[in-house]
Amino acid sequence: MDADAFVAKWYAEKEQLLAAAWTPGTELAARITAMALSPTQAQQLREVLDVFATDAMYTLLLGLDGSAALGGDQRHYTLLDEDGSVVAAEGDLEAAAHAWFHEGRRSQAGS
Repeated sequence: MDADAFVAKWYAEKEQLLAAAWTPGTELAARITAMALSPTQAQQLREVLDVFATDAMYTLLLGLDGSAALGGDQRHYTLLDEDGSVVAAEGDLEAAAHAWFHEGRRSQAGS
């Protein structure tokens, strides 16, 4: 797995989390339903949650890459797969995260 494939999985996870917010039977869906939002308000909430999830995951990926601070500490972390192979060199996660979360790359999501 390379940096792009790793970030694609994070992007797919974000999409699944957002979908779960409106999936009947989930706690989040029940709480949203209890808010009795108008269709416009529900759409606004959807957009807010998307921005929040994007920002949170993007920041986490950049923190792993060393391009942003995590908890006030900024350093590059070496990400290894289960075989001990390096998934991303420094800067690779930042580039892939920007492409997926801000440029709309979607061709490999979930692969």
